[in-house]
Amino acid sequence: MSSVADRLAALFGLVVLGGLLVVYLGVVPTLDRSLRDQELAALEASARRFGPPVARLAGTSADDARVDAAVREAADRAGVRVTLLRFSRGTEGLQGFVQSDSTSEREIRDLQFEVATTAARTAQPQRATEAGDEGRVGEAALPLPTRVDGRTVVGTVLVFSAPLNDVEAQVDLIERRVLVAGGIALLLAVVAGWLIARRLAGRLARMEAAARRVAGGDFTGSFPRGNGEEDEVDRLAEALDDMQRQLAELDDARARFIATASHELRTPLFSLRGFVELLESDELDEEERETALTQLRLGVDRLTRLATDLLDLSKLEAGALQLRAERVDVGALARTVADEFQPALAAHESHLELRLGAGDGRVHAVCDPDRVAQVMRILIDNALTHTPAGTDVVVAASRRHDRLRVAVTDFGPGIRRTEAGRVFEPFVTTDETQGSGLGLAIARELVDRMDGELGVESRPGRTTFALEVPA
Repeated sequence: MSSVADRLAALFGLVVLGGLLVVYLGVVPTLDRSLRDQELAALEASARRFGPPVARLAGTSADDARVDAAVREAADRAGVRVTLLRFSRGTEGLQGFVQSDSTSEREIRDLQFEVATTAARTAQPQRATEAGDEGRVGEAALPLPTRVDGRTVVGTVLVFSAPLNDVEAQVDLIERRVLVAGGIALLLAVVAGWLIARRLAGRLARMEAAARRVAGGDFTGSFPRGNGEEDEVDRLAEALDDMQRQLAELDDARARFIATASHELRTPLFSLRGFVELLESDELDEEERETALTQLRLGVDRLTRLATDLLDLSKLEAGALQLRAERVDVGALARTVADEFQPALAAHESHLELRLGAGDGRVHAVCDPDRVAQVMRILIDNALTHTPAGTDVVVAASRRHDRLRVAVTDFGPGIRRTEAGRVFEPFVTTDETQGSGLGLAIARELVDRMDGELGVESRPGRTTFALEVPA
């Protein structure tokens, strides 16, 4: 039983079987007791209704013929068997014998009438059943007390009895019908469960085949759905379709990453190799040698930055970069970072303006100062790299309620609208500059790790990158 259809069919069958057992055990015994109690209650009611004429003769000097006639009349009116028993108390305890019976039997051997003995002992009406030669019999005993020497004693007990064959027949009939209906329901449940489970298993098998195609690298198909209303399997197929799209995007990004990284590494390496071969030449004068050495240093610096950026990006994607939150003055942090860029600003012939909060320029927040400073450096470097010489830069830091906002604005040509959505992707550059295209991708990952957001707004003459993180 390895298939889902067989297992689900068996499960449906077990559930239905369990329900049938609960119904059977809960209904049949309860019904049997209820019908028996109703029969015994009817016997007791008949005894109370039709017993008084017999009770008036019991314990008197009336002859046996009058008593027998009264007993038979009570039995005829009640439609049941009526037995009058007399009890005596001797050395062996309470002893009873049949004084009169509506069937004219004086010695009744198949019934013990223990209910009558109990009624005589307790002086209270009693109800019970006992087994006779013709099946189980229901009995209702009505004690007939008399006064002897100023004391009330029970010398006679009137018993109304009737066979419970009808009750047992009704219970047997209901029991058979429950079993037959249960058997049919069980069979239908197993068949219906197997058909439903087989249909579900077929859908799952098709989804498995689609998943194996995806595992093999085929992202062109889609996961099958049912033809009716949307159910849990359809929602699973939709989720798997989303996963397939994401895997396709990741696979495409991986391919582009490898291709771009190879290109980014190949270009400076070829350049370095060319300059090394040039330096090996004996025909270079001192000025040409110095120029070649300068280009070598620039190429090594570019490779170093690229390797560092790739390492940082891999750490972020692997979740290996740990954050350290502490209370820090972001205004002072911004001033420190701005001071680091003074030589680059001078070479770019640009001016950097700080706009830090209000009043004393302090912007206090609880964050990781190293990572916030790293994002600032990336955004400022990006502004200087992708704008013409002489373009000014503004760094603004502020706190509003529980959010810290740091924005870097440049007044360059801006980002084309078609490229604005891709600036945070690895190796994407919007112009012909020599950047690695990893800075903004690293900044986005850092801000995401700080549970913040990094966005961009750009138009000709003004571009703003702003990060917001919990303060």
